[in-house]
Amino acid sequence: MDNEKGFFQKLKTGLEKTRKLLTTDVDDLLSGFAAVGDELFDELEEALILADLGAPAASAVTESVRARAKKERVLEPAKIKGLVAEEIAGILLKNPARKLTFPVVLLIIGVNGVGKTTSIGKLAHLFKSEGKKALIAAADTFRAAASDQLEIWAERAEVPIISHKQGKGDPAAVVFDAARAAKARGADVLLCDTAGRLHNKKNLMEELKKIRRVIERELPDWRVESLLTLDAATGQNALSQAKLFKEAAGATGLILTKLDSTAKGGVIVALAQETDLPVLFAGVGEGIDDLREFDPKDFAAAVFGESAGKAVDKG
Repeated sequence: MDNEKGFFQKLKTGLEKTRKLLTTDVDDLLSGFAAVGDELFDELEEALILADLGAPAASAVTESVRARAKKERVLEPAKIKGLVAEEIAGILLKNPARKLTFPVVLLIIGVNGVGKTTSIGKLAHLFKSEGKKALIAAADTFRAAASDQLEIWAERAEVPIISHKQGKGDPAAVVFDAARAAKARGADVLLCDTAGRLHNKKNLMEELKKIRRVIERELPDWRVESLLTLDAATGQNALSQAKLFKEAAGATGLILTKLDSTAKGGVIVALAQETDLPVLFAGVGEGIDDLREFDPKDFAAAVFGESAGKAVDKG
């Protein structure tokens, strides 16, 4: 429980830049109006777009708030903020927190530079701290030093790793050895690194299909998840990657990194509005403990306060 409270505080601190954009700027905007009207809503929509909600989500929130303000006869601009918080919380609820089922293979996919390697190390540590037996497969045989970096994280997490000589191995062969090892050792979760190829490359799709065939043959009773790692700091580019990787690589969920270093955390709302991919894990720091399961309620509460968290509870 103390760890959960500590992480929530880190989430709240990490989202400070996002909170300023989504709340302080909205406060400033609302304070400039004496009455609720069309001009206020036009500027509100623009402010939400600048907060990286994206045009569709910003428009949906604004129109819902406009309709509620009219229905509930909200006349004071200051009261609009609460409606905005509740509408955003409602969008987040579209993709509610989803728990993993074990045993599970997690294929960690995404472009280079988004934090796949560090996320695997942090996930391994998280699962171990929860009493799960984890194993890592260094299946990115394409990028130089990928295995070396992953081995450092595996050592930090105190989780075993299966790897082949860099540049020599076939990713599917690494996964084959790792799957056999996971079965023999009674593992609960197998974390597979993958090459950070561009999302429009056919070879990535073929490589992932081959890896999946190996997993399905060797671990037929295990669930397989393809978790797309996204850098929150890239804002709307993260949304584009989510759409493309879902289509090209069958992504089933998201890992959102670097929430603490950006004001673009609002992209979580865009991801919920425009895709059906749930954010399963979120990172708010560089420490090994700084990646945890994502909870929409916690995100809403960290940005807008407890009232927004309660709005998520209400559904």
